[in-house]
Amino acid sequence: KLFAQGVLTTLLITLLSILFGTALGFGVYMLCRNGNPAANLITRFFVWLVQGMPVVVLLMILYYIIFAKSSIDGTAVAVIGFTLVFGAAVYGMLCSGVGAVPKGQTEAAYMVGLSFPQALCRIVLPQAFKIAFPSLFNNLISLLKDTSLASSITVVELFTSAQQIAARTYEPFALYCEAALIYLIFSTLLTWLQSYLEGKLVWKSRAAGDAAAQGRIKPIMGL
Repeated sequence: KLFAQGVLTTLLITLLSILFGTALGFGVYMLCRNGNPAANLITRFFVWLVQGMPVVVLLMILYYIIFAKSSIDGTAVAVIGFTLVFGAAVYGMLCSGVGAVPKGQTEAAYMVGLSFPQALCRIVLPQAFKIAFPSLFNNLISLLKDTSLASSITVVELFTSAQQIAARTYEPFALYCEAALIYLIFSTLLTWLQSYLEGKLVWKSRAAGDAAAQGRIKPIMGL
């Protein structure tokens, strides 16, 4: 029962961090997309701070210093910490992914009457997502495994559950192997999902390219 509770806590921290981190990274990118010097400077500083600091140190600063006198429990602090980490990764991937999309495509979208939100959602973001997708999933898998660091702030997740049971049964080898196996299963499932979705993205890209080619060829054949 304790082990099952630890697994649920690990999954809860991972899912909430992915959800909030994606919203945070996207929101910050939208605020900084116009090149505001002050916003860009502040964002770059916090991204540099979060990405340059070990996750366990970030969690301890949040738990033992920033939220030390608050009533927030360790699980909520862990979600906040991993949200910052994943949000910084999402922001960086959006910057690199959107930057890799040729500006001429956005200008062409404006010429056919699309607004900026329409051009962003229909033209830019789908292409940026394909570019950033492998890196995004790699960060997601790393986040799942890094949740074991939440044990440093008294969160009873999967690894902490294994430690507590091992302290009672004096069988650390079997319990740590079981915890490692569960992490391995989750990581393998996510890797398979990544491969499947990448295959879908490649297939859709080829289908769209074939449709575009046929659209260009038909008028010529009609002549």
